Amino acid sequence: MSQATESPANPSDPQQPPAEGGTPTTKSAAKKDAKRLAKEAKFAAKAAAAKVAAAAPGGGEKKAKATKKKEEEEVPFVNTTPKGEKKDVTQPLPATGYNPIAVEAAWYDWWEAQGFFSPQLGPDGKPKPEGQFVVPSPPPNVTGSLHIGHALTVAIQDTLVRWNRMLGKTTLFVPGFDHAGISTQSVVEKRLFKTTGKTRHDLGRDAFLSTVWDWKNEYQERITNQLRRLGGSYDWNRTAFTMNEQFSKAVVENFCRLHEDGILYRAKRLVNWCVRLNTTLSNLEVEQKQLNGRTLLNVPGYDIKEKFEFGVIVSFAYPIDGSDEKIVVATTRPETMLGDIAIAVHPEDPRYKHLHGKFAKHPFLDRKIPIITDDIVVDMSFGTGAVKITPAHDPNDYEVGIRHNLPFINLLNDDGTFNENAGEKFKGMKRFHARVAVVQALKDAGLYIETKDNPMQIPICSKSGDVIEPVLKPQWWVNCKPLAEEAIRRTKAGELEINPKQSEHEWYRWLEGIQDWCVSRQLWWGHRCPAYLVRIEGQVQDPTDGKHWVVGRTLEEATERAIKLAGGAKFILEQDEDVLDTWFSSGLWPWGIMGWPDKTSDLELFYPSSLLETGWDILFFWVARMVMLGIHLTGKMPFPEVFCHAMIRDAHGRKMSKSLGNVVDPIDVIQGVELEKLHQQLYEGNLDEKEIQKAKSGQKKDFPKGIPQCGTDALRFALCAYMGTGRDINLDIQVVEGYRKFCNKIFNATKFAMLRLGDDFVPEPQAKPTGNESLVEKWILHKLNIAATDLNKWLEERHFMNATGVAYQFWLYELCDVYIEAMKWMVEDSAPAAIRNSARQTLYTCLDQGLRLLHPFMPFVTEELWQRLPRRPNDSTPSIMVSKYPVADQDFVFSEAERDFDFVFNSIKTSRSLAASYSLQSDIQLFFRSQSDAEAALFESQLQTIVSLIKGAKSAKVVRTLEDVPAGCGSAVLSPTSAVHVLVRGLVDLDVEIAKADKKLDLARLNLDKIKKIQSQPNYEQNVPLETRQANEDKQKTLEADIANLEHTKQMFAKLKE
Repeated sequence: MSQATESPANPSDPQQPPAEGGTPTTKSAAKKDAKRLAKEAKFAAKAAAAKVAAAAPGGGEKKAKATKKKEEEEVPFVNTTPKGEKKDVTQPLPATGYNPIAVEAAWYDWWEAQGFFSPQLGPDGKPKPEGQFVVPSPPPNVTGSLHIGHALTVAIQDTLVRWNRMLGKTTLFVPGFDHAGISTQSVVEKRLFKTTGKTRHDLGRDAFLSTVWDWKNEYQERITNQLRRLGGSYDWNRTAFTMNEQFSKAVVENFCRLHEDGILYRAKRLVNWCVRLNTTLSNLEVEQKQLNGRTLLNVPGYDIKEKFEFGVIVSFAYPIDGSDEKIVVATTRPETMLGDIAIAVHPEDPRYKHLHGKFAKHPFLDRKIPIITDDIVVDMSFGTGAVKITPAHDPNDYEVGIRHNLPFINLLNDDGTFNENAGEKFKGMKRFHARVAVVQALKDAGLYIETKDNPMQIPICSKSGDVIEPVLKPQWWVNCKPLAEEAIRRTKAGELEINPKQSEHEWYRWLEGIQDWCVSRQLWWGHRCPAYLVRIEGQVQDPTDGKHWVVGRTLEEATERAIKLAGGAKFILEQDEDVLDTWFSSGLWPWGIMGWPDKTSDLELFYPSSLLETGWDILFFWVARMVMLGIHLTGKMPFPEVFCHAMIRDAHGRKMSKSLGNVVDPIDVIQGVELEKLHQQLYEGNLDEKEIQKAKSGQKKDFPKGIPQCGTDALRFALCAYMGTGRDINLDIQVVEGYRKFCNKIFNATKFAMLRLGDDFVPEPQAKPTGNESLVEKWILHKLNIAATDLNKWLEERHFMNATGVAYQFWLYELCDVYIEAMKWMVEDSAPAAIRNSARQTLYTCLDQGLRLLHPFMPFVTEELWQRLPRRPNDSTPSIMVSKYPVADQDFVFSEAERDFDFVFNSIKTSRSLAASYSLQSDIQLFFRSQSDAEAALFESQLQTIVSLIKGAKSAKVVRTLEDVPAGCGSAVLSPTSAVHVLVRGLVDLDVEIAKADKKLDLARLNLDKIKKIQSQPNYEQNVPLETRQANEDKQKTLEADIANLEHTKQMFAKLKE
C-alpha cells in the first residue's frame, strides 16, 4: 500500500470534518488534529480566504476590504449563462472565494447540450476498443422527492461512469422511473383524502388513474431536477418509465412467456393480505415485528385511542361431542377459532388416543370439528399437545388442510370485517373487535382457560403498518424454484460477482429457500394482468381454476386462444381486474430499457449491462428477480457484477423516517435551508398534525440552525468517503460541510497557483518530466503518480473510502501543504528562468492531472477550475469530463527522490515541532548538523525549501560538528547521523530545559535497554525475521544518537548557567 493510502487523512475517518491545512504524522496526532480543527471549523473558511488575500497584491489592506468582501458575499448569485451555452471562463475567479451555487451553475446544461452524456461509439458503430461501461440506474419511485440515500446511489454510480468515460470507454448511464404500484397509489389516496375528503372509489377507476398520472408527471419532473443537480451524467434521451408503452409491452411479454413456459400459473392459495391497502403482498413486503410479551398496539383503520392485545397466547376448551370431556387448545389469534375445522393431536400421544376419529363441538357455530392425527404439525411436548386447525388463515394449518383434505373456511372480507362464515353473532365485526368479542364469549360460555405472555413476531405491512392477514385468494403465481436453481448455478460458475461478500452469502441462502412468488395485486395503478377468464355459455366454471383462463399479448391473441378453449361454444372474455406486482416489471429493467422484446440496436450493443449498483436491502426484492428473469427471458446474465452500498442513517444511527424529521432532501444539503423552511416542508407530505410536531422537534434537535450550504461536489465526495465496508452509514451533515471546506481549499489553491503561473505561461506539449526538475518537483510528480495508480486501483475494486482518501491526501497534504508552499521561491521573478519554468510546468501538470483525478467525485468545481487552465499545444479537449483520466506512468516514478524528500520533509516537521516546543513563532534560526555526507548535501540543496515550509523561519544552515552549533540551542534527532538545532539562547529557563533533558534521557535510556534486551535473547538471529532485526538495529542507532544529543544539550545548557 502506498504512503498516500496510509495517510491519516480525514476521508479514512469521515466522522471528522476535513482539515484546512496541517499534516498529522501519526494516527493519534491525526485524531488530535481533527478535534482541534472541529473546534476551529467556523474560522477555517475565513483563515483560508485571508491566506489567499495575503498572497495577492494589496493583501495588507485588510480592514477596508473586509467590509467590502462581506457585502460582496451577501449578494446572491444570478446565473446569466443562457441554457445550454458554455459559461464564460475568461473572467478571473471571484475574490469572494468558493461559492458552490455559482460554481455549479450552467455546466450541466452545457454538458448535456454538447452530447457528452450519450455513448460515444467507434467508427464502425460499435463500442470503442477501450471497452464499454453500461449502468442501468435503479429507477426511483415516483412517490415523492429523492432523499439522501438516492444521492449516495447517484454519487457512487456517476463516479464510476465518469471515471470509465475518462478512461476512454463507451459509457451509457440510463435514467428511469418506477411506477411503484402500491406505494404511489397509497400516497395519492392519502393526499386525495387529505385535500378533498374523497376516496378513489368516489372518483372511479379512470378518474383516479388520471390523478395518479398527474402525480407521476409532477414528481418525475421534480426527481429529474434533483438528479441533474446531483450531477448524474445520464443519457436523458433514453429515459425509461416502467409504465411507458415500450416497457408495458415488455411486461406483457414477460407474463405471457412465463405462462407459456409453465412457470406462471393461477391458484387459490394463502396470500399476505393488507386490509389497509386492500391488496396482496409478497413475503418480501412483509416485516416481522418482534414482541417480547403482552403488548397493546394501535392498528391502522381503527380509532387512534383504541389498542389491541398482541404478544399473548389464549387457551380455551372445546367440548367433546357426546361426552362431558373437553380438549384444550391455545392460539395467539383467538378470533380465528371461528374458522376452525379440525383439532390435530399426535398419533402416539396416549392422552388423546381414545379421541381419535371423534368430534368436538364448536360453541358458537353449528359445526362439528373432527379430531385428526398429524405427526408433523403437532409437538406432544408443547402446550396441551392439541392444535386447532384453521387452514384458510394460517400457513401451517394450510398445509395440514392439504394433507388431510379438509374444507377451507374463509372468515374475512377484503375490508377486514368478518363474513357470514363467522356466524350471526360475529358477522360484520372488524377483525380485532371480533378478537375481543370471541374471548369474552368464551368466558361467558365457561370455556376460557387463561391468557399468558407469549414472545412472538407479528407480520406487518411495510407500506401501511397494518397487521397482515393470511387469507385464501385466487392469484397468479411464479414458480421460482427452477429460475432460482439456474441463477445459483450460473452465479457459482462465475457469471455473477456480488460485493460485498456478506451479501453474496445471503444471496445463496435466499435463493436456496425461495418460495413461489404471488404477482397479483388488487390495485388500480399498475400493469393490468394480460389474463382473461373464458366464460363459456352453459358451463358451470370455477374462476379460481387456471384451466378456464387464457393469456394474450393482445386481445386478438387472447381471443384466438379462447376460441380453442371453448371448442366452438359461445364465450365471453373477462380480463383480470388485478394489476401486477411492481417488481414484476422492474425485474425486467436492464433489458427492458434497451427495447426488449424488440430486437433493437441498444439491446444488441448495451445488454448485458456492466454493473448493477444498489442498496443491499433490495438485493432480493429486485436484483434476484432481475437475475432469474434475465436468464430465463434473454438467456444471459443481465450484469456480471452487483455492488451493494450501505444504508444511510442519521447521525444518531436511526433509520431515516419522515415522522422523525430526519429525512434529508439532497437539494437542501446542496443549497442550504433554514430551519423554518424545513418545518414548512413537513406540511407538503401526508403526516398528520401529531407526526408533524414530532418531526419538527427532531429537526430542531438535529438542525438547530438549519442545514448549511454544502454544494453538490462536497455532498458527493462525502458520501463516497463514507463508503467503507459497513452496511450502515451514520450521516452527519457537519462532515459534508467539512468537505465543502476541502472544495474551498482546492478552489483557493488553484486560484493562487494560477496567479503564480502568470498570463504568459505556456504548458509543454506533453505531460512528461523534462529532466530539469528539482527534488521537490520529482517528489510531487511521484506522489501524483502514486495517487493516479491508487485511485484507479480503488475505483476498480469499488473501495470508495480509500479512493477519496487518496485524492484528499494528494490535494491537501502533498500538493497544497507541500509543493505549492515549497515552490513559491522558485517562481519569483528573482529565481533563475530555468528553475522558474520547471516549477511552473510541474505545478501545471499537478493542477491539470489533480483536477482530473478529482473529477469523477467532484464534477462541477473541477470543470470550473480546469476550464480556466491554459491548454497544452494541440490539445482541443472541450471538457474535463471527456479528458483522459491519469493512470500509472513509469516516467513519473522517482523513488529515490521520494525517499530523499520524505527525509527532508520529516526533518521539516521535526523542526516545526522543536520550534513550537519553545513557543518560537518568528526569527527562527535552524542548524542542521549531519555526520553523513549524503544527508548534509541533501540539506544543503534544500535550504530554501526548508525555510519556505517552516513558518517563521529566518534562516537555516548546515553544519558538520557539534562545535559548529551555536551555544544555547535546543535540538532533536533526525536520524542516527543527523540532528536539527534551534537557537533559543535568552528565550528559555535553563533549569527547566535541563530538567526536560533529564526526563527525555531517562525515557531514551529505558527504550534503549528494551531494544538491547530483545537483541540479547537466545537464538535472536535465528528466530527473529531479518526485517525486524534491521528495524531494531535502526531504533538502537537512533536512540543512541538521541541520548548523545540530549547529553550534549544538557551539558550546553548547564555551561550557559556558569
